[in-house]
Amino acid sequence: MRAFPMILAAMAVALAPTSMAWADPGHAGHDHAVETAYGRLGDPAKGGRVVQVVMKEIDSGMAFAPERIEVAKGEQVQFVLRNGGELDHELVIGTVEANWVHAEAMAAHPEMAHEDPNAKRLGPKTSGVLRWQFTQAGTFEYACLIPGHREAGMVGTVVVK
Repeated sequence: MRAFPMILAAMAVALAPTSMAWADPGHAGHDHAVETAYGRLGDPAKGGRVVQVVMKEIDSGMAFAPERIEVAKGEQVQFVLRNGGELDHELVIGTVEANWVHAEAMAAHPEMAHEDPNAKRLGPKTSGVLRWQFTQAGTFEYACLIPGHREAGMVGTVVVK
């Protein structure tokens, strides 16, 4: 039971910047999204490069296709997501560390629902769009944090140059 408060506290610290970016509507009609180590919520009015991502179950586990993408620093990406599988899947963008903290919280509380700006959850055979602007250079990841899915192989890499 003592681990639960620690997990919640760690998750709150890791996800606080994205929560503030989502909650702050800006001032005088301007969006002042808070930066995270891996970027910020994309602007729907600005479009951006389209990257198709398929989420699926495979014989050896679960996977994203593609497993790796490269983007330029400052580039906005429209992830066009398609769940081709029979199970719910999600794509969560973050640092490896932030995603592990989030995954641990999800494992402890699998019924936990969330609407984070850096994530999109899809039911079987459905599609959706996630817009994200990568404002920092580095190597980040996208992962499915539904318990067991990451461990089954649902993790991809984003290299920002």
